[in-house]
Amino acid sequence: MDKIDRLDKKILSILSKNARIPFKDVAEECGVSRAAIHQRVQKLIEIGVITGSSFDVNPKSLGYNTCTYIGINLERGSMYRKVVEHLEHIDEIVECHYTTGPYTMLIKVYAKDNEQLMDLLNNQLQGIPGVVSTETLISLEQSIKRGLPIKQQEE
Repeated sequence: MDKIDRLDKKILSILSKNARIPFKDVAEECGVSRAAIHQRVQKLIEIGVITGSSFDVNPKSLGYNTCTYIGINLERGSMYRKVVEHLEHIDEIVECHYTTGPYTMLIKVYAKDNEQLMDLLNNQLQGIPGVVSTETLISLEQSIKRGLPIKQQEE
């Protein structure tokens, strides 16, 4: 990955706090032209530093009141990719990780209620070939959600 400099880090710091800030305001804060900001942001996208831009939608506003983490154990770790192909078709799964520790995989799921969660577990997840067992952890409250801090000094 290409090296990012102080200006890139300053731009990233500003955008990570408010992705909708106009480039003219970023340029003013950084002491450079709006064109320079645009070019830098394009470069950061092209080299994979900035990987997307989206709005966070509160799942509760859509009726998804239960946030759950589910540990999945597979028959063999080598089945991971095939299992992921099945998981991609379950809209309520918002994250999937191949992990070390007590589970082969860890997924984050939103369900409207416990009944839907039970259906997801019993009728969808546990029926996937290679899934041996699942363990469900319901999130009672999310206390912290943030991106990594962007340190502006060279490291």
